[in-house]
Amino acid sequence: MLDRSQIGRTLPGHSVLVEAGRLRFFAKAIGETSPVYSNEAAARRAGYRSLPVPPTFLFALELERPDPLDWLELLGMDLARILHGEQRFVYHRPACAGDVLTFASRITDICDKKNGALEFVTRDTRVSNQAGEHVTDLAFVIVQRNG
Repeated sequence: MLDRSQIGRTLPGHSVLVEAGRLRFFAKAIGETSPVYSNEAAARRAGYRSLPVPPTFLFALELERPDPLDWLELLGMDLARILHGEQRFVYHRPACAGDVLTFASRITDICDKKNGALEFVTRDTRVSNQAGEHVTDLAFVIVQRNG
């Protein structure tokens, strides 16, 4: 069984500069064809300060924290038995190239199903920009299969 005493634990935060080149690359990789994700002028005409962050890109930035899997080990998870269960995003305001985003994460739930055969861990992350404005809430669920 996973260490349920870790529910509520705050994880070390990190900050990341959003770079325009990475946004263009990501948009191309996901097949996004709207020019607002690749052309600064088109983004500004659409009302953005710069290239906007494409949907789901914040998940990639969240993984840029030092040792991104350390929190799983903290819980006693067996990395060979885990699956990505779910990812949710709630957007409050756009993030754009040039922003410095800060990720503050917390373990919010640990539960089991199927008489303990599956354990679920939820980590919630609040993303803020350099002005301290609330940008996005992320929820990340990992499932551990128990033998």
